[in-house]
Amino acid sequence: MKIVVAIDSFKGCLTSNEANQAATEGVRSISHDAEVVQVPVSDGGEGFMEAFHTAVGGEIQEMTVFDPLMRPVSAKYLLRGKEAVIEIAQASGLTLLSKEERNPMVATSYGTGQLVADAVRKGAEHIIVGLGGSATSDAGIGMLRALTDAFTLNGTWDDIEELKPVRFTIASDVKNPLCGEIGAAHVFAPQKGATTDMVRLLDECAKRFAEISARHFGYDRSEQEGAGAAGGLGYAFLQYMNADCKPGIALLLETIQFDEIVRNADLVITGEGSADRQTLMGKLPMGVLQQSGGVPVCLIAGCISDKDDLLKAGFSRVACINPEGISLEEAMRKPVAIQNIRDTVRRLVQSLEG
Repeated sequence: MKIVVAIDSFKGCLTSNEANQAATEGVRSISHDAEVVQVPVSDGGEGFMEAFHTAVGGEIQEMTVFDPLMRPVSAKYLLRGKEAVIEIAQASGLTLLSKEERNPMVATSYGTGQLVADAVRKGAEHIIVGLGGSATSDAGIGMLRALTDAFTLNGTWDDIEELKPVRFTIASDVKNPLCGEIGAAHVFAPQKGATTDMVRLLDECAKRFAEISARHFGYDRSEQEGAGAAGGLGYAFLQYMNADCKPGIALLLETIQFDEIVRNADLVITGEGSADRQTLMGKLPMGVLQQSGGVPVCLIAGCISDKDDLLKAGFSRVACINPEGISLEEAMRKPVAIQNIRDTVRRLVQSLEG
């Protein structure tokens, strides 16, 4: 029996690698001879760079950049030949701030621009950017300022020659535009510490920036899907770098040739922290399902809603790892989550073999 395990991180609890390992142990507890292939996965947020590194290799680059509050912080990105993979949360992530420090009126994406500049200087001609987990809502202005600082001396964006031959691909499952009721500020800024008044101001600033940029370039990409990702960083990449936008999981699975990995597999096990109707809107497990080539796909999660919809979408099994009545605090404890994944996967494999 060949089983492919490709589980997303359980945010705040387990990394993709840890969840995959727990599932593998569950398989092995019931089927010692099974061939288990672990595939670390991410949709563009936490673990995106690590997933690429595990899958395709390359060299991790580490440097000191500015965090969202312009404090020095160590950040990493992946360089493989002339291709770089940047996870914006490394420099501009919400996890770099305490709850009390969250304030998207002052948080900047400057550090992400420093990562991009370093990759370009080191010869990257294609830069893949994982947009997820940002603390910012600056429409990428901080990143653009960092690039201007890096490549010009009191110059302007149009003076930057180094970026012109570089191709950018942004990875995100966010489809929101930059502005408006479903834009970056209204949908995402509150979780980054924004009050109602801040949301209004941030949205107005983003609109003005988009209007100025549209007049300069002669086109406007603020309404494009993905422009609202990472506090508008998606917009900056689309408008200023002419980036392509792809769902993070689709981009990763395509790069690692997932269709070859699942060839002749008997089962694929995927999962995420919470699964519901939103899972069907291009989230990671759905990407795995779509690229599994007809191999049965089991979905596990810490919390499950809309189970019938998930089954109708094509998942062969949908299983909650947590026993009924368990508290969220207990379920989020790492040893508990690992054991619950092991037990759930053991039961799934047992039922298949039976």
